[in-house]
Amino acid sequence: MKTKEDYTGLFAAVFTPMREDGSLDLARVPAVVEYMLRVKIDGLYVCGSTGEGPSLSSEERRATAAAYVEASAARLPVIVQVGHNSLAEARELATHAQSIGAEAISALPPSYYGFKSVGTLTDCLAEIAAAAPNLPLFYYHIPSLSHVRLNVVELLGEARNRLPGLAGIKYSDNIIDEFRECIEFENRRYTILFGSDDLLLSALAVGATGAIGSTYNFAAPLYRRLINAFNAGNLDEAQKHQKLAVEMIQLLSRYGAQPAFKATMKLLGVDCGPTRLPLEKLSSEQMQQLKEELDRIGFFEWALPEP
Repeated sequence: MKTKEDYTGLFAAVFTPMREDGSLDLARVPAVVEYMLRVKIDGLYVCGSTGEGPSLSSEERRATAAAYVEASAARLPVIVQVGHNSLAEARELATHAQSIGAEAISALPPSYYGFKSVGTLTDCLAEIAAAAPNLPLFYYHIPSLSHVRLNVVELLGEARNRLPGLAGIKYSDNIIDEFRECIEFENRRYTILFGSDDLLLSALAVGATGAIGSTYNFAAPLYRRLINAFNAGNLDEAQKHQKLAVEMIQLLSRYGAQPAFKATMKLLGVDCGPTRLPLEKLSSEQMQQLKEELDRIGFFEWALPEP
């Protein structure tokens, strides 16, 4: 099992490259990985919400995970999101992730029918973890999309005896006090990776050491300056960078967030293609308008990697 130190820094929730017809275009994955290395990303999170994992078939998810693991060539740790409404499919995805050399797995909970107990959530995660016993498991807590809003601190308590493979949580919510409780649980027993980019500074203030996010794909240099300023005790500087990040996220959200995220990668010369239905792709007019708006906030000055 990996140590907590293997999951520090910024992990990019990477995109799944696609063609205009929505089919996979995995030949683009190596260029994505090389760009992540160039901007000094610390790890990759594959087939999550940003990677449109829930919109991919299991075969497509296996192919995408394998492409990223191969392209990373052990230079970046790869966490593969294997959650599925079918636990049988989730188990197969977990087994595959282990077989291709992924560093860890993560899992959304089955959410179609819903459930109301942490015990049931623990049972689901235990089934998934058993299919990849050599890999750490991170629960993917994103209630805004999964609609599973349970006490994650209670989950950590349940996991103590029932889920030994649980390494921690990808915490994509905005309840900073709950996030802090998870960090502090049993003398920091678990690795809690923060997943809300617009609140990264708040997370750092309560002890975050690692984060997974969509906008780290194309604005990692900005967040790196934020983290460095915070670590240096320069709160004013850190706040300035977080304000820019929020302005950027709000701008992109006006275009539908996810399609705009992928479009921004294209503007940076790392074309990941469009999003797949039901997400809508940006028109050429919207692309031009987005470029102009990003230029107005200085994006192409502070988001680009240093030469």
